[in-house]
Amino acid sequence: MGDIVNLRRARKTKKRAEDARLADANRVAFGRTKDERTLSDKEKALAARRLDGHLLRPDDEPT
Repeated sequence: MGDIVNLRRARKTKKRAEDARLADANRVAFGRTKDERTLSDKEKALAARRLDGHLLRPDDEPT
């Protein structure tokens, strides 16, 4: 005969493993320091300003 398995315990073990995997993925995605986040935000703002500066508007066209 095989070993007796407590299904409740097996489900909890499986859920803990899944939660640990999800936590690792979140650490990679969201685990940045405040300085890194502010630097990234500033770089995005600078890129947006540069892009807006290069936009052509109807009054900017040569005659």
